[in-house]
Amino acid sequence: MKKRFTNTKIVRLGILFTAAFLLSACAAQQLEVKPIARSENPQEVINKLDNEIALARRNQVNVLAPTWFAEAEVSLNEAKKALDQGAELVRIFDGVATGRAQIRRAEEIAKISRTTLPEAINGRKSARAAGAASLGEDYLTAEVQFLKLTRAIEKNNLNYAQRNQAKVAELFRNLELRAIKIRTLGEVRSLLRVAEKRGAAKIAPKSYALAQKKLIQADTFITKNPYAKEKMHQMASEALFFSRRLLEVMKLCEKVQTMQPEQITLWMEETLYKTTRKLSAPDMRDQSFGKQVENILASIEAHQADNTYMVKKTKDQQAEIDRLENKIAALEGLTHKEQKEKERLLAEKRFNEQLSSVQSFFESNEAEVYKKENQVIIRLKAMHFPVGQSVIMPDNYTLLSKVQRAIRLFGEPDVIIGGHTDSTGAEGLNEVLSQQRAEAVKQYFVANATIPYEKIIAVGYGSMRPLASNATEAGRAMNRRIDVTIAPQLQTEK
Repeated sequence: MKKRFTNTKIVRLGILFTAAFLLSACAAQQLEVKPIARSENPQEVINKLDNEIALARRNQVNVLAPTWFAEAEVSLNEAKKALDQGAELVRIFDGVATGRAQIRRAEEIAKISRTTLPEAINGRKSARAAGAASLGEDYLTAEVQFLKLTRAIEKNNLNYAQRNQAKVAELFRNLELRAIKIRTLGEVRSLLRVAEKRGAAKIAPKSYALAQKKLIQADTFITKNPYAKEKMHQMASEALFFSRRLLEVMKLCEKVQTMQPEQITLWMEETLYKTTRKLSAPDMRDQSFGKQVENILASIEAHQADNTYMVKKTKDQQAEIDRLENKIAALEGLTHKEQKEKERLLAEKRFNEQLSSVQSFFESNEAEVYKKENQVIIRLKAMHFPVGQSVIMPDNYTLLSKVQRAIRLFGEPDVIIGGHTDSTGAEGLNEVLSQQRAEAVKQYFVANATIPYEKIIAVGYGSMRPLASNATEAGRAMNRRIDVTIAPQLQTEK
């Protein structure tokens, strides 16, 4: 009797063969360490490797090729230490060169892991997004099993990884369902209980009924459709949104119950008027409520159009300045080498002027701004999120608008948003939360046309890069932060 193969089995065999071939090539190849020219700036090459490792972490290379990634981080830290100690350049450059080779190898292995373990990787990603890292030992068990798969791939044991992938994917899928029901829907139930005790059925019956309906729909759907992940997350998020909305509606209802009709009208009018003043729009309190709203919306549209125009104008002005500087250099009869040196000095002068401008944007209690070779680091001291959440609250808008101005000064630089937490709670959960917060800041900048999507990355470091001891509240507060790295001259290798 002939053995029959399904299309799925054939595809899997093809993937396994391809991955095995690539791994064999990696194993046979010695680690290629390319020396760094002694003319390079040591801090600059360290910064570049640091950014490469940050991008690799963002792409999950730290778990897809954990051993090689960890070795690259060790090499980076040794190079940083050597620089701080004033060691010889050869020691610093050798450390960076080794780190570069190690992170390249890690990225090669990560590609093979992605090809070999798509189910387990997607399962882990979904579970973490649902908050499964808060499930303690059960999550850690799944994480350990996942790392066994990727470490097996690093050791060229593809058969083990392939055989056990489905089991690990199932572990993460079950964790995802539990996390949604316990964490998200659990929070919904908790909020509804609070609302019930405060008389939601009488104070805000329609909002209360809608929140209850959303909870029941989400709970029922998740139970019956465990594989419909996108819809599942959407419904759970909606249930959470409407339960939070219920409490806010109740607060407003309770407030207006104590007010006279004229007080209510004046309160609504004052809310619109505050918005109007902020937008420098005409005072239209002598017009209908609808006209006042139209006035605000039209003013916002005008500001957005003006913002787009100013961004384009700034870019055009910078391009014209660069053109004139090049023309002046050519007219002065400089040699090619002299012209390049002059351009470098002019660029450095412009960079320092821009840095000084950025520093003037912020108060000392808002942010720390400093130069790190060709990068500007903005450490946001006053950036705050609700506990355990990644929602950007309105009181952060003024601070973020200053960061926007800083980024735009440099045209379209490469930007890294680094999210950091203190060491309170599970590290896996901290890493997810810091990633979500960094992503929220990234989306804010993209949505406000600060910078193109492809020019900015968000990286969550969890509690891995503390600035102070986590033993004190002051130290923990310092470690909970967002760092914005602006790299106007960062070159992307091709």
